[in-house]
Amino acid sequence: MRNAVKVQPGDYVEISFIKKDYRGVLLENPEDEKGIILLKLDSGYNIGFNKKDIFDIKVLRKFRDEKGEKIDIKKDKEKPNVALIITGGTIAARLNPRKGGVDWLTSPEDFLKYYPEIFEKVNVKVEVPFMKASEDMNFRDWQKIAKVVEKNLNDGNIKGVIVTHGTDFLHYTSAALSFFLKNLNKPVVLTYSQRSIDRASSDANLNLQCSALAAISDIAEVMLVGHATTNDNFCYAMPGVKVRKMHSSRRDAFKVINGKPFAKIFPERIEIISDYNQRNKNKVKLDAKFEEKIALVKIYPGQSPDILDYYKNKKYKGIVLELSGLGHLPVRGRNSWIRKLKEVQKKIIIVGISQTIYGRVDPWVYSNGREIQKTGVIYLEDMLAETAFVKLGWVLGHNDWNKNKEKIKEKMLENCAGEISERMEVV
Repeated sequence: MRNAVKVQPGDYVEISFIKKDYRGVLLENPEDEKGIILLKLDSGYNIGFNKKDIFDIKVLRKFRDEKGEKIDIKKDKEKPNVALIITGGTIAARLNPRKGGVDWLTSPEDFLKYYPEIFEKVNVKVEVPFMKASEDMNFRDWQKIAKVVEKNLNDGNIKGVIVTHGTDFLHYTSAALSFFLKNLNKPVVLTYSQRSIDRASSDANLNLQCSALAAISDIAEVMLVGHATTNDNFCYAMPGVKVRKMHSSRRDAFKVINGKPFAKIFPERIEIISDYNQRNKNKVKLDAKFEEKIALVKIYPGQSPDILDYYKNKKYKGIVLELSGLGHLPVRGRNSWIRKLKEVQKKIIIVGISQTIYGRVDPWVYSNGREIQKTGVIYLEDMLAETAFVKLGWVLGHNDWNKNKEKIKEKMLENCAGEISERMEVV
């Protein structure tokens, strides 16, 4: 093999064999595979070659290491200050050509390099409580984020807060912040990207630009800001307790369910769509108590109620049941849930929502629903499953609310953060 000593990981190369050539980015070799050459093809796929089979390697474009670049961030006294809380996810990652994987963006300089447009609108103060994929988070991470957000909301020099986050479980975090932050005084904006900044189709830049405008607006709400369409034209500002990820890969993955966005946000302006709480001078209080022994269970046809014994034996405190349609589960035949529901609810709080996503539960329409409600299941109107899960953990985390089931029911049906709609919107 010729020219091997002249190439380095990150170089864009052409690897030649006797009958075929391959082009791509040369990757670092694992320590235990020294006889292998790894290449990231233009298609995005990785391929490995045995060194002894390669005829030649040519460097078509040298790798340019940007780590040593010095970037000067200048604060503009005329611009508002925004706190940018980075927690991980695709929006805080870029491809490392040497590794074929990603590196985290964790400093203001990193963000200025890849997302300069947000710095044209605001001064950015960066905080990094941790870096995690959203599927690796739990309620303790929500509490950490909430604590950092509270501190910045009560800082007179900060106009608003942006939280960057992975997409998959982002709506759990937005729900948690909606309940954890009391007396909200400024915008709390959660944003994301489905595609990293090194891809031409990245949604990150528009999402961050729109998030900056949302963070300095008068919308004192916990909201998720992201692409409204598959095009790079505008974003929606969506209520944190009424939003759900509805597509695995589209840029407009998040949709408002049983409600309306607060606003349409373009890179240079905001159009208000629905009512919101106004920016104010409240002192935000952190109320992040949480009971982790809760579960979310989806009902399916013929399902045995014995699953409830597992949660009872494990001493769970609450269960959210994703019921069918208006709020049903099996009540006839050998898999009837009625007896088991009565039994376990002596120890466990059980609430019900609809797995149809749109619409609300109503136990009064059919006799099956009335039988289920008589067991003590609390029907949660049009609340989303993820929001109900987070709210149940939050409510059960307060010992002073747990003296009797009626108090818990009262709190679960109290519209604490806009999670229950007074009337249904036309979809």
